[in-house]
Amino acid sequence: MNTSATQRPATHPQNWIDLRKEFPVANRWAYFDHAAVAPIPRLSHTLIGKWLDQALLEGDAVWTEWSSQFEELRSLAANLLNSEREEIGLVPNTSFGINMISEGFPWQSGDNVVMPAGEFPSNVYPWLHLADRGVEVRQVPLDGVSVCPNRLAEACDSRTRIVTVSWVGYASGYRLDPKLFAKIAHDAGAYFFLDAIQGLGVFPLDVRDADIDFLAADGHKWMCGPEGAGLLYIKRNLLPLIRPINVGWNSVAQGNDYSKVELNIRDATSRYESGTQNLAGFIGLYGALQTLQQFGLRYNESQIAERVLHITDLLCERLESAGAVVYSDRTTAEVKSGIVQFDVPGHDSLALKKQLFEAGVITSFRGGRLRAAPHAYNDESDIDRLIAALPKPKGTL
Repeated sequence: MNTSATQRPATHPQNWIDLRKEFPVANRWAYFDHAAVAPIPRLSHTLIGKWLDQALLEGDAVWTEWSSQFEELRSLAANLLNSEREEIGLVPNTSFGINMISEGFPWQSGDNVVMPAGEFPSNVYPWLHLADRGVEVRQVPLDGVSVCPNRLAEACDSRTRIVTVSWVGYASGYRLDPKLFAKIAHDAGAYFFLDAIQGLGVFPLDVRDADIDFLAADGHKWMCGPEGAGLLYIKRNLLPLIRPINVGWNSVAQGNDYSKVELNIRDATSRYESGTQNLAGFIGLYGALQTLQQFGLRYNESQIAERVLHITDLLCERLESAGAVVYSDRTTAEVKSGIVQFDVPGHDSLALKKQLFEAGVITSFRGGRLRAAPHAYNDESDIDRLIAALPKPKGTL
């Protein structure tokens, strides 16, 4: 992998040219679907390919090497969040991480969970599933596409146990301030859960400074890893609060010592991993985070975020000039994200999605509209392809 990016100023234009080379998908597609499933970078492909060859030719003779990469990923993730290594669990997906919290929490009948309306189903169903334990879910109406902090705070009471929000709205792209919402939860005497899947991989996040209690994020979106490999963060002093619900050999301190059968649960978030893991997926995520961190993805650095916001600002300008209507809140840098929701008046958005696909442009359809989600390696040529594939406004040639 090209290492010259570490020798230049973080915002040097050549960095993004070099990053684009790490994503060969750009040779074929104008790829605007990172909020759904991202392409993996070259290093992930290389590492997974090596794992595949080793699995074919050597079996578990090289398992120690695989395990080492697995644990190095845990360290990379901790560096990404400014957490302790022991606070990072490697889990299959966001839903798994949310369920570890929702099912393991010590609920009592009459407790409640507070969340904004319009959350992605993965951050709704695990909480609704608690109804038979007497737990109420309070969904606070949105103010347009935004989450009103005051309304959320007003919905909390003495029986609120968890406030859960998405860092970035999956359809609208509205980005909230985790630190502000963690304070709302804590002021109400509750814990704070952040679904970080639509922000982690672009925006810096310091879980210490934001005072986040629980966080989950799959790696296959903005972190550009394979599907089936994600992260779970639990503040270390809260580990005793969340009862492990899927205990296995990997949940205990003695781990690989199978002759010592004692329920000695690990003092780490890895206690929730239970058994054999998706090594290929996590090795791929390891490669993806290595790639992104080389180009400035850290808990206290914002160059990838600045690049994504630059590209999305340009995209919004071009869309509006082409007669499209942008619905995402772009009023301030603090609420912008890598997600842009739009439509073209007089045209069916699903049909347009197909039209864009046929022109080599990958987008999604969410909330009844088109959704474009570029990453830092996207450039103006990708935007040109998208705009060229849209219907021309009436009166233009």
